[in-house]
Amino acid sequence: MKQGQEDFDFIKDEEKKQGNYIFQNNKKTKFAFYFIAAVIAFLIFAVALTINIS
Repeated sequence: MKQGQEDFDFIKDEEKKQGNYIFQNNKKTKFAFYFIAAVIAFLIFAVALTINIS
């Protein structure tokens, strides 16, 4: 059985109103992305510090 063609995009642009998207192009999504990236960077930094202290 064949699966149909998927139209999966990464970011939703304003001119496209339908489809499957991971992110939308708005302020809330951008803030959440940068916040999560900063938390992950901080956790990696904290782990690196604890490994060097031992």
